[in-house]
Amino acid sequence: MAGASNKPEPKRRLNDNQRLAWLRLLRSENVGPVTFRALVNQFGGAQAAIDALPDLSRRGGRSQAIRLCSISDAEAELAHAKRIGARLVAQGEAGYPPALTHADGSPPLIYVKGRIELADMPIVSIVGARNGSAAGQKFTRQIANALGLEGFAIASGLARGIDTAAHHASLDLGTIAVVAGGIDIVYPPENGALQEAISERGLLIGEMPPGHTPRAKDFPRRNRLISGIALGVVVIEAAQRSGSLITARLAGEQGREVFAVPGSPLDPRAAGTNNLLKQGATLVTNATDVTDVLAPILGRPMSGPQNELASNEEQDVPRPLPDIAPTERERVIEALGPSPIDIDEIIRCTGLETRKVHIILLELDLAGRLQRHPRQLVSLTEP
Repeated sequence: MAGASNKPEPKRRLNDNQRLAWLRLLRSENVGPVTFRALVNQFGGAQAAIDALPDLSRRGGRSQAIRLCSISDAEAELAHAKRIGARLVAQGEAGYPPALTHADGSPPLIYVKGRIELADMPIVSIVGARNGSAAGQKFTRQIANALGLEGFAIASGLARGIDTAAHHASLDLGTIAVVAGGIDIVYPPENGALQEAISERGLLIGEMPPGHTPRAKDFPRRNRLISGIALGVVVIEAAQRSGSLITARLAGEQGREVFAVPGSPLDPRAAGTNNLLKQGATLVTNATDVTDVLAPILGRPMSGPQNELASNEEQDVPRPLPDIAPTERERVIEALGPSPIDIDEIIRCTGLETRKVHIILLELDLAGRLQRHPRQLVSLTEP
């Protein structure tokens, strides 16, 4: 049996004002998940960070006013979510998968709809070809059902083929669908009934606003969530260039176990999975191959980056911006370049106080002059 989840009891519970402020900050211009965390940790709360955005972006060299998400826009988004029966949950709250906290660039807020207790179960993600073969889909149903009976929730991306087979097989045991668009947007259209069933008997997860139609760039973002919420990812049939291989790569970067099902060298749908095996993925022919690898890590704290936010509550007195001399800002800019560099190395190179460096990086980030990469790496954007 899978054993107990490695999630502690939720430590955070945002009140309505804090949730609104978190959403406004995350929806403001140039604020992604990593920047969100940096802002909240530096200013002690989301509202204080929102108040600081205009000055920060100006100091970073931005000539036009930065777009802030208005209170009315954030309230309208939350009202839309309430109408469709979805909840906005923050990292650390019930409904937020604990493993996702330890994934690079994990979203501070996600929307969930359905059985939120599934988020606390140990999760295995199953992904594969949209044009999965009959044999591939049969094996998917078998392993998804077997893992479900062992106490694992099965996650996938609600795509055609392998994803669809995984969801159908685990619907009554515990299935989680991670969507690329709004949690109320059906994609692909033929999975409308399945998505509705998952919203009632399983769990839907998404990070985009309700009503958002998925774009091409939203699917890699979704893939990082499919791998990030799980202990491991099983790939069943994947061509050499496919979204499933992106998910497998992200899983490896996030410290997750990567499993692959071997296939015929004559079938192009097996080229990607066979290559994963050459690179060291665990070979899977039955559910036991998965459970034997995951058994030792169940109940153990997740490894990976600690993406905790510094405070659970908004501070009454926001931390003021430090005085930064133009020469200090120039030293940080000179230390940066087009190649990603570790933030700690910038601190060592410039000799500046840690908080000053982080504030300068936020200024450049909000002005659109900085790019953030995994593992605390940053670089200057192309002019």
